[in-house]
Amino acid sequence: MQSALSGKDSKSYASTFPQQGTPHPSVYCLFKRSIDIVGSLIGLVFFGLIFFPVALAIRLDSPGPILYSQKRYGLMGNPFYLYKFRSMVQNADELKAQIKNEAKGLIFKNKNDPRITWVGRFLRKTSLDELPQFWNVLKGEMSLVGTRPPTFDEVIQYSSHHWQRLNVKPGLTGEWQVSGRSLVKDFEDIVQLDLLYQAQWHPFYDLFLICKTVLVLLTKRSGAC
Repeated sequence: MQSALSGKDSKSYASTFPQQGTPHPSVYCLFKRSIDIVGSLIGLVFFGLIFFPVALAIRLDSPGPILYSQKRYGLMGNPFYLYKFRSMVQNADELKAQIKNEAKGLIFKNKNDPRITWVGRFLRKTSLDELPQFWNVLKGEMSLVGTRPPTFDEVIQYSSHHWQRLNVKPGLTGEWQVSGRSLVKDFEDIVQLDLLYQAQWHPFYDLFLICKTVLVLLTKRSGAC
């Protein structure tokens, strides 16, 4: 599900992104990085175990690739390609303009988005669609805990205070994911949750949020958007 604004346009804009503030202390924490490496290796083992049945289900459900990559913006606005299991129809980008945005601000959400495939809804509900991102974590582009990485069409509209959320690495989970996830539909509320994470962060707080994320997944099963 590639952004409609990509290629030459995104490259030219990326060079003009303002560098707000300085990297958060968590970026340099060896304990946090150790958690990321161990966690991503465990996650990739699980990803390998379920890859073929999930790939088969995706292929039988709808035409298109098994995985997709999307340009996102992470630490200090640096671009990287995020990986996921495909959960939408192949031409999802072309159809986006026809879908009502139920969220407020610089984020797109629709609870009953018709572009999501039948298998895709299951993958999102269980968060299995995000397993390929353990590769991003192992590479150091993401962390297990951080902020949701924005797309290009979101980040070019950022105000100064929005950039503060990118002072940490993007994460597979974070304050937003354990505080209602898809139920939080105001982008400014997400920003405040991201800044709350930065304000009260310490190495063991990441472990707390990881455990809380597992509990949320096992009980509420509230999928991401």
